[in-house]
Amino acid sequence: MERFPTIGQLLAKTCSNPFVLAYDESQKFLIQCLCCLINKEPQNSGDSKLNSWIRGLLSHILSAFRFNIKEFDLFTQGLGYEPVDYCPALLKNMVLSLVSKLRESHLNGFNTRRRMAPERVASLSQVCIPLVTLPDFEPLVEALLIYHGHEPQEVLCPAFFKAVNEAFLLKKISLPTSAVVSLWLRHLPSLEKAVLHLFTKLISSERNCLRRIECFIKDSLLPQAACHPAIFRVVDEMFRFALMETDGALEVLAAVQVFTRCFVEALEKENKQLKFALKTYFPHISPSLTAVLLQHPRDTPQGCHHQLLQHVSLMLRKAVEDQACGSCRDPFESWFLFIHFGGWADLAAEHLLRSAVEAPAAAEAPVAALLWLLAFYYRPLDSHQQRAQTMVEMEAVLSRLRFLTLSRSSPISAEELRAAAGEDSHEDPMQPVCGRLIRHLLLNFLLWVPAGHAAAHDTITLMACTDEISHEITGFLDQTLYRWDHLCTEAPRPAKLARELLQELRARV
Repeated sequence: MERFPTIGQLLAKTCSNPFVLAYDESQKFLIQCLCCLINKEPQNSGDSKLNSWIRGLLSHILSAFRFNIKEFDLFTQGLGYEPVDYCPALLKNMVLSLVSKLRESHLNGFNTRRRMAPERVASLSQVCIPLVTLPDFEPLVEALLIYHGHEPQEVLCPAFFKAVNEAFLLKKISLPTSAVVSLWLRHLPSLEKAVLHLFTKLISSERNCLRRIECFIKDSLLPQAACHPAIFRVVDEMFRFALMETDGALEVLAAVQVFTRCFVEALEKENKQLKFALKTYFPHISPSLTAVLLQHPRDTPQGCHHQLLQHVSLMLRKAVEDQACGSCRDPFESWFLFIHFGGWADLAAEHLLRSAVEAPAAAEAPVAALLWLLAFYYRPLDSHQQRAQTMVEMEAVLSRLRFLTLSRSSPISAEELRAAAGEDSHEDPMQPVCGRLIRHLLLNFLLWVPAGHAAAHDTITLMACTDEISHEITGFLDQTLYRWDHLCTEAPRPAKLARELLQELRARV
């Protein structure tokens, strides 16, 4: 408009031309052009005047639906107003009037005399498509989304849902959570687009930064909307496909866990008493197992964590063995539920390491339960024999680490720690998943056992021999600090060491 001021003159003349306004497509294009010129954040009086002028043109076009243009001008002059002053107020009143009628229609139910005709609602949604980003029309957009008629089929046009969803995802419109939930419940493609939009943001964001991931997830409104089981099931299914397509990539696992944390927080905030049964969110798993996993470790005294972990392990093991013995669902369903609450596996690794190294004689039974829990978390598709072998390998690593701490008074070297973990063995190289499990045990040793603190920096340098392992260790440290913050874990020395190692790795990567 600044470079080509004649465009404004052309628009004004076009909006006054009855032959142009008589054609529906012309009206639509004109409205779209005017909407593009609206400045949502005017910086000066010139911008404000331009916005007022554009609103006047929009009112003029919309008024042409009902009035003859000449009659409309005479009517406003008769009231003592100039059209440029009258039109913005008229636009506002028109929107409020339509919102009121939509709400009355929603409340009146089957009272057909006072309800807005479905054809008119459909037409209204179509007219609003090019207007959804205008602040003046936000109340009408919200009212249309919340409106529910009693027709067997959806009355709002799909293009309206698509336009609103696109505007919401690009932050061009602000909507309350209830309107967004209604949008995603009524139009599945919009919900799928919202989840894919979130995935895109997560992929393009900095790796191994759970706080940023949490901000993206909360900002998407998906956890709040997922309090409705129908939305949760769609989002969860898309996470499942992402997990399977990436062969259980660590970044996807982390995103699932952060999303679940945000979802549970939203569920607790919305209503302490669940509106829907747990079975509606996780239909393939026993509600009693889901209820146990939903418990927050923070709500349990630290001294009782061992018993709680053992209880989780026994319930999960029973579910897996039942599924493996001819159930219609395979153990993947139990694992998929378990990884939503991956903090239990991390807590099990910490307790396993500390129990085995610090007080091995007093913790034989709990150690066996924790070994099974970790073997299942890291290798869910293993057979019973394969899982038993993994448990034996973990126990051997723990024994060697325990021997190192008890058999000598001199400092432990990084090479000795790697040898105890079996990482320097060239004869029998570990499979990737098993290697990740052993590395995580060793990392917990470095953080929690005083004998490992001195060798931590050198050990990390030797372990991070490839970019992939460097990213894995960075992700482990970031996730550990994130979990400790949320659990309010009091571990000043391990936390300080973890931050130092994380900073060192990030500077290197």
